[in-house]
Amino acid sequence: MRIAIATPIAATRRTGNRATATRWAGFLGDLGHEALINPPSTLDADALIALHAWRSAGAVAQFRAAYPNRPVVVVLTGTDLYHFLASEPEATLRSLDLADRLVGLHDEVARALPERFRPKLRVIHQSARGRANREAPDPDIFEVLVVGHLRPEKDPFRTARAARHLRQDSRIRVVHLGGAHEPAWAETARTEMQENPRYVWLGDCPSSRVRRHMARVRLMVLSSLMEGGANVISEAVVSGLPVLASRIDGSVGLLGPDYPGYFPPSDTNALARLLAHAEDEPAFLGRLTAACAEREPLFRPERERDKLGALLDELL
Repeated sequence: MRIAIATPIAATRRTGNRATATRWAGFLGDLGHEALINPPSTLDADALIALHAWRSAGAVAQFRAAYPNRPVVVVLTGTDLYHFLASEPEATLRSLDLADRLVGLHDEVARALPERFRPKLRVIHQSARGRANREAPDPDIFEVLVVGHLRPEKDPFRTARAARHLRQDSRIRVVHLGGAHEPAWAETARTEMQENPRYVWLGDCPSSRVRRHMARVRLMVLSSLMEGGANVISEAVVSGLPVLASRIDGSVGLLGPDYPGYFPPSDTNALARLLAHAEDEPAFLGRLTAACAEREPLFRPERERDKLGALLDELL
């Protein structure tokens, strides 16, 4: 089939939606289909996969009106589930109504969906290709990685603020990779670097550089207030990198309800305590690593490809 993938246009190609679209296009090719990301017109396609129920609402409605019997899949993002269902219900719910199937990217998605849509839901965890071997960390510092663009739902400076609460002789240094969506965010990051010697912001980085950092740092923090299923968790897990994460559905749905590295969202003091514990207690860091290793099979590329293939088989 010719399958159109509609994804929101962003200022940078290094966004979660774009990464998912590119990865799925590759899988669809492996499965014998032709995938077109944001073609000039979706109306030449045999099926539509729309990333983001609200932002792609126009593409979903247009395709369904033109082709009542051709398959439509809507992939639910974090802002769909935890923002637009409440703030923009008409357009968001219309996309969910028009879709033949809904795809969630973590195990807790159903909790956020109105009950009538749950039979349409299929969960496909996002995969990642990690480095085979960890590099020896710098013995003089305890590097903590933050990967995420500077925007409100990421709560991007929470780890930097937590690092300010650490004891004076702590070796922790926070390395932040991610682009600033607004000039004010970049200015805040530069100010934080001037005032906080434990924090360095390196801006938007290609995925190859993110993987290199993941291979050598000791810990990653995801402090988001909402996530649809952060691919950065998949990347960390397959890289053997332990994670501290805010306890939100999007992270619990990837790491599991009993994962030992959660902190309450926006709780700077709780995160600071976990950072100190990870630095001071190798056994705790080992527990985090072991818990991540148990989840690693969920994030293998062949599993995501096969789940996508099974979804298309259902529709055909």
